[in-house]
Amino acid sequence: MSMRKSTPVVLLATAALTMSACAQSDRDDSGSGDSGGDSAASDATFTFGAAGAPEVFDPFYASDGETFRVTRQMFEGLVEVKPGSAEIGPGLAESWEPDEKGTTWTFSLRKDVKFSDGETFDAEAVCANFERMADQNETAQAGPAEYWAYSMEGFGDKSLYRSCSATDDSTVELKIARPTSKFPAMLSLSAFGMQSPKALESGDANDVTKQGEGFAYPKNSQEPVGTGPYTLEKYDTANSTVTLKRNDDYWGEKAKSAQLVFKIIPDESTRRQELEAKSIDGYDLPNPVDWKGLEESGNTVEVRDPFNVFYVGLNPEKNTKLKDLKVRQALSMAIDRDQLVSSQLPEGAVAASQFMPDTVAGYNADLTPTKQDVEGAKKLLQEAGAEGMELTFAYPSEVTRPYMPNPQKLYEAIRKDFEAVGIKVEVVTKPWNGGYLDGVDNGQFDAWLLGWTGDYDSADNFIGTFFGNLESNDFHTGATDFGADLSKELKEADQTVDEAERTSMYEELNKKIAEEYLPGLPISHSPPALVVGEGVEGLTPSPLTAEQFDTVTVQGGK
Repeated sequence: MSMRKSTPVVLLATAALTMSACAQSDRDDSGSGDSGGDSAASDATFTFGAAGAPEVFDPFYASDGETFRVTRQMFEGLVEVKPGSAEIGPGLAESWEPDEKGTTWTFSLRKDVKFSDGETFDAEAVCANFERMADQNETAQAGPAEYWAYSMEGFGDKSLYRSCSATDDSTVELKIARPTSKFPAMLSLSAFGMQSPKALESGDANDVTKQGEGFAYPKNSQEPVGTGPYTLEKYDTANSTVTLKRNDDYWGEKAKSAQLVFKIIPDESTRRQELEAKSIDGYDLPNPVDWKGLEESGNTVEVRDPFNVFYVGLNPEKNTKLKDLKVRQALSMAIDRDQLVSSQLPEGAVAASQFMPDTVAGYNADLTPTKQDVEGAKKLLQEAGAEGMELTFAYPSEVTRPYMPNPQKLYEAIRKDFEAVGIKVEVVTKPWNGGYLDGVDNGQFDAWLLGWTGDYDSADNFIGTFFGNLESNDFHTGATDFGADLSKELKEADQTVDEAERTSMYEELNKKIAEEYLPGLPISHSPPALVVGEGVEGLTPSPLTAEQFDTVTVQGGK
């Protein structure tokens, strides 16, 4: 079997604001969809090597790819991303239509769909979900409910969300405060997966509390109940495995494999060894130096197009020296992006000039990545009175991400660059889902490594997610003198109906972010790969790293 490039990102052909209705999905009980494998379900188990443990099983409170990789198999949204693309298609809603203002959206739901606990999925269930999402306590608003905070721009009167009403059993009317380019595409986010209202109530779903430096989650977060092709069977923390079983009452074509096991293996070389030993059937993010060898051993390596950004986040609220643009510019100038890309990232990776890849409308082609200038960085620090400044700089352990294949090596390269211009770095590392993500949410670090893989083709999904919500974003732009302006400008661009005008506004915003604001340091864009063993069929690689595993078969499966 051969290494091959996966299907390129499919861009949305028309703006969401002008989309009137969506075609009927072919994913129905007839089983007519092409899965790439046997049409009949089997008793096989597909075992996937995961780089990290899921943080929770409630996707609404999740923020990382390893959690969403699991929850995506159990939950479905009103709209879904079409396999192998970034294009939006039907999910639990068969079609949708906006009013003339683009503020009232009517969704026609699938009939005869049930949650895995037997409860009926209908319009009342949809509204129960949206009302639950909108009604978060202060603790959840400040961290775990970040996807809602980013996408809906906050809570209460400031929120984009206004109301949900069931006009009949299979019709929902969603009202939003203003037209936006991201609606209804945002509803494809895993965080907006529909959950059983009965399970939400019995599991006290919104009872999130602070616990030390992190958060404590309610019963619902450990007992997921969705409408998807798989359900949770067991999370064995001792053996680091999550086992899902086929939902035999699923409304659509049944999952091809009876069991789906995620075996948590933080070390990439160990994942490869387990694939070679056939104790797993595939894993994400193989080391680029191994791609050829994996291919020669009979495996299939799928190289996805880059749809991500790797960056150094900055927190001016915790370290006030970072409020000075000259300090932020000095940090950016200290980094040798070209060397980092050539030595630490896979072939096809490029240095970043802005916080989105060049396939997204609004990318500014006139910008170039900041070149390393050690003396220039030292001069800026001197002018800012920040020579020898201290910086608490963090990176995650026990994880590999599409934009960050080896966090420690990337960190060490950047740390040395910072120290070369006189920065005194305090090294901090925590496990990805063992304190690191909570630390970012809680603003514990001055600077940190993180990144983003786009959820759909939209400038707002990148820079709007990062900087749009002034009151709640990881870059703490509310503590800066430009944060309010940036948030306002992002909102103005997002609600601009004319596509050409909106694209031009985002191009200008990217220029401002890079040259005038610089809230963080964009580093690179990388093409992540996925590998499966011989005999594995039916997997469609996603440029969003959002693969569905219900179509996968394992020949002679375990």
